[in-house]
Parts: sequence; C-alpha cells; structure tokens
Amino acid sequence: MILDQFRLDHKIAIITGSGQGLGQGMALAMAMAGADIAGIDLGPDAPDTEAKVQALGHKYYHQQANLIEAPVAELHKLVDNAVAHYGHIDILINNAGIIRRAPLLEHTEKDWDDVIQINLKAVFFLCQAAARHFIPQKSGKIINIASMLSFQGGILVPGYTASKSGVAGITKLLTNELAGHGINANAIAPGYMATANTSALRQNAERSEAILARIPAGRWGLPSDLAGAAVFLASSASDYVNGCILNIDGGWLAR
Repeated sequence: MILDQFRLDHKIAIITGSGQGLGQGMALAMAMAGADIAGIDLGPDAPDTEAKVQALGHKYYHQQANLIEAPVAELHKLVDNAVAHYGHIDILINNAGIIRRAPLLEHTEKDWDDVIQINLKAVFFLCQAAARHFIPQKSGKIINIASMLSFQGGILVPGYTASKSGVAGITKLLTNELAGHGINANAIAPGYMATANTSALRQNAERSEAILARIPAGRWGLPSDLAGAAVFLASSASDYVNGCILNIDGGWLAR
C-alpha cells in the first residue's frame, strides 16, 4: 500500500532545535509516523517535546548543545551519542538556526560569525558525522532547513541570506556525493512561519500586514505545515528525490 511507504517505524531521527517551533513540529511528525527521536537543543531539557513524543508512544533522547559555540568534535559526538544510545540512526534534520537583523552597514562580525556557525557550519559537520554512519548501512535521509532566502536576497539579514543560500548549495553537494550510497539529501525552504524567529515581525502591525498581503495563502505558516513534507522526505516514499529544495511558503515565491 502506498501509505505504508510513508511509515517510519523503527527509524531514529536526529533533530536539532527540537525543543520548540518548527523543530518540535517535525519531531512530533516523525513520532506520529513511527520514529523515535534524538533531540538536540540549547536548553538542558525539552520537557514539552519529550512529553508529547512519549504520549505518541515513542522514545525521546535529549542532548544539550550550544551550536553557536560547538567545535566540530562536539558536533560529531552529538551524532555518535545518538547512535550509541539507539544503536543506529536513519534520519538527520538540521533545523536549528538563528537570524540577526541589521542593515548591511551595521551588521557586525559577531552577528555574521554566529549565524554562519549555527546555520551553515554546524549543518555541514552534522551531515558529515551522519554520513559516516549512513554510508556503511547504505541508507539514510538528510533534511536541511533552508529558506526563501535560499532563493532571494532579502533585506537587513546579510548573514542569514548567506547561510541559507549555503544550505541549498550544501544540500546539492551532499546529493552528488551521497546518492550513490543510497542516501537522500534534500531541504525544506519554509516561508514566513509563526515562530520565535518572526515574533518581532508579527508584532509590527504594518510589517505583518505587508507580508501577509504578499502571501497568496493569506496567512503565516505554522509548524504543522512542515509535517507532511518532513515525513515524506524522511520516508521511503522519497527514495528517488535527491537535491530538492522544497518550498513551503504559502505561495510567496510564486509572486
């Protein structure tokens, strides 16, 4: 049956930034489809996500990490720890990310370095660590979180635009090197989502109205809007989908 191809029974999914927002939404989607979760988050625990995953009848293993400061060895260890805990991994979702807003003439070196570190450098080295486990088992699913700014320039977010353009490029590079090993690398490019990263925009009535006027769907996206796409890209239903940057933006990029 076709729906069976979307099941994730006995799969292990590593998800960064799983404590809230899009990360929590995708963690719950993975669990609903049958997977156990290895969450990586800034906080010492993620009780809300853990409780919700467990309520769905699945396991949740939490690791605390500050990805802005984590050296490559620590990034590799986060993946190795998940393998040691569960015995294997099947899915990596690189969701954690930050945005720093400032005009290009005021964008600081620290803001640039922090954004590139967590949004791009950590993404690559977590993929590298996961690939070292995926290649011997001849299977694995990598899902990176890109952005509309993987395609557009945006304003006031130089580091974010650079990092998300890089995520799209890295995803295609991963495809070229890993698809022959039975590993799929794809990305989801969310539009304007109702998360902590967009709180300031949503509270600015004029800016929020302008954004909504440009979205054909006429609303902000929700974490649940990524659920179906995430499960698809994590499942065997997407076994011949490689190097895709899937827009989930209410039609923003179609305007």
